[in-house]
Amino acid sequence: MSAAPAPLVWNPTHAPPAFHPAAVLPLLASVRKPAAVVRDPQTGALGLGLDGQLGFGGPGAAGWPVLGQLPALYPEWLGNRSFGEVHGARFAYVQGAMANGIATTDMVIAMSRAGFLGFFGAAGLHPDQVAAGVTRLQTALGDGDVARGAPTWGCNFIHSPNEPAIEAQVADLYIREGVRRISAAAFMGLTEPLIRYAYTGVFEDADGRVHRRNAVFAKISRPEVARRFLEPPPTAMLDKLVATGQLTAEEARLAARLPVAEDYIVESDSGGHTDNRPLTALFPTIQRLRDEIVTERGYRRPIRLGAAGGIGTPNAAAAAFSLGADFVLTGSVNQACIESGLSPRGRDLLCQAGLADVIMAPAADMFEMGVEVQVLRRGTMFAVRGQRLYELYRSHPSLGSLSAKDRAFVEKLLKQSLEDAWESTRAFWAGRDPAEVEKAERDPKHQMALVFRAYLGQSSKWAIAGVADRAVDYQIWCGPAQGAFNAWARGTFLEPAQNRTVVQVARNLMEGAAVITRAVFTAERGPGSWSEVWNDDYFYA
Repeated sequence: MSAAPAPLVWNPTHAPPAFHPAAVLPLLASVRKPAAVVRDPQTGALGLGLDGQLGFGGPGAAGWPVLGQLPALYPEWLGNRSFGEVHGARFAYVQGAMANGIATTDMVIAMSRAGFLGFFGAAGLHPDQVAAGVTRLQTALGDGDVARGAPTWGCNFIHSPNEPAIEAQVADLYIREGVRRISAAAFMGLTEPLIRYAYTGVFEDADGRVHRRNAVFAKISRPEVARRFLEPPPTAMLDKLVATGQLTAEEARLAARLPVAEDYIVESDSGGHTDNRPLTALFPTIQRLRDEIVTERGYRRPIRLGAAGGIGTPNAAAAAFSLGADFVLTGSVNQACIESGLSPRGRDLLCQAGLADVIMAPAADMFEMGVEVQVLRRGTMFAVRGQRLYELYRSHPSLGSLSAKDRAFVEKLLKQSLEDAWESTRAFWAGRDPAEVEKAERDPKHQMALVFRAYLGQSSKWAIAGVADRAVDYQIWCGPAQGAFNAWARGTFLEPAQNRTVVQVARNLMEGAAVITRAVFTAERGPGSWSEVWNDDYFYA
């Protein structure tokens, strides 16, 4: 009969293992060092040792019996390594594209230089403002071509069903100026400008490998929308783009073999446009759909899924990675940072928000469709007032049909008569999209919608500009992640608004996620549970 193998033992290089909870907890934060879970042969207590030497024990040999080994874990190693390889990011972490320039160029530049991927919040801005933002990003960072060593960055591209001309104009800008990445948001279906951007410049090399110049990050929260992005675009749409000279025949041929997007932002309960879905239900559903379509289509290029919504603490980020997220995306927590385009007053409101201080309100860009956005409730009346405007829109055919009481409410809210409100609204749309004016003059209900949308649209701009006499009307997009972050940061250097920078927040979330992940790995090592030795609450603090 062969002899039993010698047990594995650990011997310290510098310090002995820690056994008391108060001594073990600090060691868990040393994620960059390998560790061993050991047992004290005298007391049976579980402990943790850093560095040290592993060897085989035996009669008279020194060392602590090893129950489990933990390799080093760097925050850079969380997520899918292909994310960094493809997009040139050091961390699998994306700063979301908060609209109306709240995700400023300053924010994107800071994130890019620190090894993160940031998206400029171009949605809601005039195309000239978007162009100026692109120019500044290219001047500071280059064109974002990772193959040439340029830092990584991108811009928001929002679906604009009420302004298709603007959507096409922004797509033209991105293609012309060589913007390499877009965050495609609020799309319920595919549009020609989006498809044109996605496949412009795609080519096949001599070895049969396909190369894509432009990357689409599809922001989705429903399986039916995800499917449209996961499959090639409709043949009829490709044929039309070729016929109009917007794609070449070769680009269309390759497009028929490729998904529209290869990076997905799976958005759960978040600020702004959201379906309020829990991440633990939504993400596995999209995962399964992705895997099914990849198998059916035989895709060879990796398709990455990122987790967004509710990512406001290290625990949430770690949980997202444990679900299989290839990267995580944050939004609300960046809005309270000093690089944010939000006014100091608006940022202070966000820093005071609790978990439940959010509410749904009508969306300015999809008002007539009844689409809602999640906003901050604490310190503002915007959501309540916006909801009343939508109720008036649904129940009345025109501005002229409003009762005297309702008319007084609207005029007080707009701080002008309905007649003056329409004139100012008309002047705005005459410069932005004259077709909207023509439609409103034919359709009184659409005219009412445009006037009401003026309040909804300006409310976010008041929050950005910090207009003092409109503070109660601030529209500040916000999800539960902000309250969770505030609770986590309370009592730390990140509690004051002036200390919150996007890079510091990102680093702390990723570092904390690595520590939480290491703690979970540690708890899983050895027979039984650490609670046999000491309280789990202490371990996971």
